[in-house]
Amino acid sequence: MRLHPVAAALTSAVLLASPLPAASAAPATAGPARATDDPAGYVNPFVGTAPGGTDFGHGGGAGNTFPGATAALGGIQWSPDTVTRQHGGYAYKDNRIRGFSLTHISGAGCSDYGNVPFMPLTGRPDPDPAARHATFSHANEQASPGSYGVRFDNGIRTQIAVTQRSGIARFTYPAHDARPAGLTVDAGRAFNKATGKISIGSRTLSGYTDSGGFCHSSNHYRLYFHAVFDRPFAHTEPLDGKTSGAYVSFAPGTRTVTARVGVSFVDVDAARRNATAEQRSRSYGVLRSAARDRWNDWLGRIAVRGGTETQRRVFYTALYHALLHPSAFSDTDGRYRGMDGRVHRTRPGHVQYADFSGWDVYRSQGQLLALLAPREASDVAQSILEQGRQAGYFDRWTVANGGTRVMVGDPLPAMAASIHAFGGTDFDARALLRAAVAGRQDDRQRPGHRQYDTLGYVPVGTKGVWGSAATTLEYAVADGALARLAGRLGDTKTQTALTRASGNWRNLFNPVSGYIQPRNADGSWPSFTPTQHSEYVEGNAAQYTWLVPHDLPGLFTAMGGNAAATARLDTFFTQLNAGADKPYAYLGNEPSFNIPWAYDYAGRPDRTQDVVRRALTTLFSDRPDGLVGNDDLGEMSSWAVWASLGMYPQVPGSPQLALASPLFPAATVRRGNGVSLTLLAPHASATNTHVRSLRLGERPVSGPFLPGKVLTSGGVLRYRLTP
Repeated sequence: MRLHPVAAALTSAVLLASPLPAASAAPATAGPARATDDPAGYVNPFVGTAPGGTDFGHGGGAGNTFPGATAALGGIQWSPDTVTRQHGGYAYKDNRIRGFSLTHISGAGCSDYGNVPFMPLTGRPDPDPAARHATFSHANEQASPGSYGVRFDNGIRTQIAVTQRSGIARFTYPAHDARPAGLTVDAGRAFNKATGKISIGSRTLSGYTDSGGFCHSSNHYRLYFHAVFDRPFAHTEPLDGKTSGAYVSFAPGTRTVTARVGVSFVDVDAARRNATAEQRSRSYGVLRSAARDRWNDWLGRIAVRGGTETQRRVFYTALYHALLHPSAFSDTDGRYRGMDGRVHRTRPGHVQYADFSGWDVYRSQGQLLALLAPREASDVAQSILEQGRQAGYFDRWTVANGGTRVMVGDPLPAMAASIHAFGGTDFDARALLRAAVAGRQDDRQRPGHRQYDTLGYVPVGTKGVWGSAATTLEYAVADGALARLAGRLGDTKTQTALTRASGNWRNLFNPVSGYIQPRNADGSWPSFTPTQHSEYVEGNAAQYTWLVPHDLPGLFTAMGGNAAATARLDTFFTQLNAGADKPYAYLGNEPSFNIPWAYDYAGRPDRTQDVVRRALTTLFSDRPDGLVGNDDLGEMSSWAVWASLGMYPQVPGSPQLALASPLFPAATVRRGNGVSLTLLAPHASATNTHVRSLRLGERPVSGPFLPGKVLTSGGVLRYRLTP
């Protein structure tokens, strides 16, 4: 049977479109929190490099982060790679490093990048590539925002610091080793299959590498690099007899060598210019200090006071990881290679970004970026639009200038809508809305869109669809986000049509079982269990039934009311990270991230306060095993930041924040545009977690939600917390 077709309602809109353990803390005084002079000192970049949870088969039980040097939203991530493979490139339990590659993705559940590893050595390289590694001890390793250093057991020391699109490395060789100081650079090596070419000068190495294949997809990119050394080569030769690699050595007695490296996705000259423009011949020490200063500016946009040392380390490490991506993709002159393979140029003073894990980051990472940096977030939204224009559709997961079509839903337009809601409005929002509405009819962007628009859901067995129930829910979430964007832009016709489409989740709600279930094209219900994976994506029916963040009151009504929904939530949170085989929460993966905040909509914010605090203090730590699942380009870390502030962007495309209780006695959020929001909870502690009253300025806040106007006006929130 056919249920509430929406295609006719959308026709007019389409015609308009163009192709941490808590502890007691001293009460805070009234007033904004002062930023520590060095919040970067609280960051542990090794968090996430060791498994912190069970591997449930969705990318492992580690954060898959990397510890190397990178800038906030940086275009280079110069980091060590261990012999043991982990998707971020670095496995904490391995004491063997095989190179320092220039590019990385933080937290993904699949591998890509790891391009052009540099490896210092004395003497000639081992003829067996698999044997080319050096051992080290963590006691001789240092990592902090913007820099990384390690001394191998053989005495060679590597120190790296970065700018936005370039890096500087200082290699120090042991005086007791009479063999020549040298290194290898391999453009034919990456985490996935790679080919490349290196040109060798008297003291330069430059070229390109071709790679791709994220999650076994067909994405492809070419990265260019240019390295200049502070002393000439005494000897050069191709590595393994191939033009894709080079072995170089220096004059006898050389003890220290400095390399300046620029990267670009346009050409070698652009890579050279990026390094020249950003480094300006400054020394390693100066560049390292500048990198830390830039990070302190970013991290200092949220200043917290009180709490424990551990809580501050967890918080600032999470904020650090949440700000690593998307990656700056355009060069210093604004040029970049687009999704169409052609070279484009940004508007003067703006940046094109790349590496969008859309299915993950649309939930809260994009909103956090817009909260702290509306200017940069606006460029991220414009970058999403440009990707869609150049590719002809909005991909779900993009790497460099290629789409991978990994995961499900229609997340990137939803992410742009959320950025707009949080104040990142300096992009062509009307053009994005038109393109997003048009893309709803594109099989590449929305597999199963015909059935979704005619039946009101994607049925079981739809060709090209992974997880019909999950896909239906994700499309409905995206439609709701775009409807809210259309409303802010005054496009009421599109808003009405998309709002109606956002209710398609109802067509999969089975009133007999009380779950959102897969459905056949004829309207019948196939056999079903709440723990089934079939027709869901990295989760089960018990978890996905709550994926209606834009209409939780409607969902609770369908479930029998707030009391019934609350009872189900209580059972659901019996376990916090149960994986996809049990009917409980799976907070190590994205589909469960919004659910702790659902209690707010059932009139039980006290339950939200309890569950959020329990998750924050048991699932996150400041150790290498401090993440229980993939960080997914900062999404999981952004959840921890929001939870620490006691608020969450529950509804994509909306500026409304659902509330829990703040972790710290005082916190001040500086938005980078002159607006700040201060949270004062002087009695916040391990036991005082319940909000008894809340005032915004002198006015009481009724209900567990912050109105959107707070983002534009700022103000002071005063909490009274009790056990």
